[in-house]
Amino acid sequence: MIELRPFESLGAANHGWLDAHHHFSFAGYHDPARVQWGAIRVWNDDTIAPGTGFPTHPHQDMEIITYVRKGAITHTDSMGNEGRTEAGDVQVMSAGTGVRHSEYNREDEDTQIFQIWIIPSERGGEPAWGARAFPKGERAGQFVTLASGAVPDGVNDNDGPLPIRTDAKVMGATIKAGQSVTYDIADARRHLYLVPATGKVQIKDTIANARDGVAITQLEEVTITALEDSEIVLVDAA
Repeated sequence: MIELRPFESLGAANHGWLDAHHHFSFAGYHDPARVQWGAIRVWNDDTIAPGTGFPTHPHQDMEIITYVRKGAITHTDSMGNEGRTEAGDVQVMSAGTGVRHSEYNREDEDTQIFQIWIIPSERGGEPAWGARAFPKGERAGQFVTLASGAVPDGVNDNDGPLPIRTDAKVMGATIKAGQSVTYDIADARRHLYLVPATGKVQIKDTIANARDGVAITQLEEVTITALEDSEIVLVDAA
């Protein structure tokens, strides 16, 4: 099954400082058909104005992955972490038993992010945060795993995917127009969700433009063909 969710059909809320679009039910937007996709609970497409951001607020029992598309986001939290994540790079926060954090755009241009929430395999655990640079050149024509539940908990070196506490992988790829990448799915019952950050792609007979969502299940593999130079993010979750 392949279901296209056009950008224009997403939930939306423009707060002035924040222009938010929701692939799944979130805050004031509720669609009973789009509450979650497998363990994927949230996929927000946020544009944050310069000098603004999310003030300190709490999270618990959620794996939160932030993929920066443009600009940079600056994170601080109650664990004492602070970091600036730039376009193309990724940060991960395992909320565990509870954490408070803030995220601000300290840049002089808009920051654009995908923020993805995935339900953890188990509740609790010590909260954790990490960030990593993932050069786009390393993703040219192939998927690179950005975050994965297969990484031992607590491992956060400078090589390989960031650890998350859930049966899921977050992947990225850049594809030139006319090129294709194929992803083998371990189990047809898994739930995949794909969003082109830029460009236009085709999956079987489905064409997805930048910022459209594509929900995929009941397939053993998926081939993505770029109709334009494209940057894509794909999540494979239970």
